[in-house]
Amino acid sequence: MLEIADVVTAYGKIEALKGVSLGASQGRITCLLGPNGAGKTTLMLTIAGVLKPRRGSIKLEGSELVGLSPARIVGSGVALVPENRLVFPQMSVRENLLAGAYQRSDSGEVAADVERMYARFPRLKERREQLAGTLSGGEQQMLAVARALMSRPRLLLMDEPSLGLAPIVVKEIFGIIAELNREGVTIFLVEQNAHLALQVAHHFYLMEQGCVTFSGNPGELAEDEVIKRAYLGTRRSAG
Repeated sequence: MLEIADVVTAYGKIEALKGVSLGASQGRITCLLGPNGAGKTTLMLTIAGVLKPRRGSIKLEGSELVGLSPARIVGSGVALVPENRLVFPQMSVRENLLAGAYQRSDSGEVAADVERMYARFPRLKERREQLAGTLSGGEQQMLAVARALMSRPRLLLMDEPSLGLAPIVVKEIFGIIAELNREGVTIFLVEQNAHLALQVAHHFYLMEQGCVTFSGNPGELAEDEVIKRAYLGTRRSAG
């Protein structure tokens, strides 16, 4: 479904992605693991069109995404749940959900989808007129996921959904990820919690210093080795 080939993305003269190639299959959860600074968030922002690669190809079901604006990429069926959630703090929960559907013109279906999000995330319904900035971290993560789903994506990108959340909330978020996938949503997940990620992923990649260093299915590499490399990397740190 998602095909990434030889992508190089740089910040000035520093290449954060050094010829990355990987893929995400339709209907599956693909997870990208790696230590801090490996380039994982840079890859997510490049897929979403926020960052422009210097070279390479990113295709969704055969259609090239490189060169499209972030809005066009959302319109093509890709939605990003960004790192640190980034809800609109001065807007209500309901307004955040509607913002996720800003490109849609089917107002009746949009209203129905808002109700579906309330059914999926009952706490959001309870707080639907509350400002998003006053929600707990877990509630903001649920809102970020629900907002992304409002665009009816074919591919859901999730960047560090467990970051900064209590263990019981992390478990709930990963339950939601597995449930969405069972319903047919294709998910590309960046995650530091390697143990939980390997429980839900069908396939995973390891990234270190801007390069993919391993690709496999859970069980092909011993979990303690995966976790060691996901947190620490095996190459000399660039600092």
